Amino acid sequence: MAELHPHCVPLAPLLGTWQGGGTGQYPTIDEFAYIEELTFGHVGKPFVSMTQRTRNAVTGEPLHSEAGYLRAVGDGQIELTLAQPSGVTEICLGRVRTTSDGLAIELASKHVGLTPTAKEVTLVRRELSIVGTGTAENPTLISELWMAAVGQADLLHHLRGELTKQA
Repeated sequence: MAELHPHCVPLAPLLGTWQGGGTGQYPTIDEFAYIEELTFGHVGKPFVSMTQRTRNAVTGEPLHSEAGYLRAVGDGQIELTLAQPSGVTEICLGRVRTTSDGLAIELASKHVGLTPTAKEVTLVRRELSIVGTGTAENPTLISELWMAAVGQADLLHHLRGELTKQA
């Protein structure tokens, strides 16, 4: 495997596959539970690949997926390029920082692109936090998403998942 690019060293704790459960809500839908899998990889360049899949926690039916790249641009600055099969693309800007207990990444959309048939999404905010790296237990990846979409002008909390790293 290629050596991790120096700009990506702060992202190293993300590498691998994480799985767990979460809940979602939004004013236009009923609250729901889901199972999430996030996988992060690298090839030695200044980016980390990211794929996400969710399924219904009760029925196991697929719900959502997305794929993209976290681009480390130096000095803790990070860019996310992301595509969803629902016709939504995101370009997000943010920061990665090491915390006393792990890692925190905060991202906010700079641009949201939509195909002609995609549901309206105007703003997105994402947070990825790894907590518990100083404990004997496996650390937890907390993945959260806020969005302004389908007639809601303000950023509203939509998703929160808690995942553990898989062997």
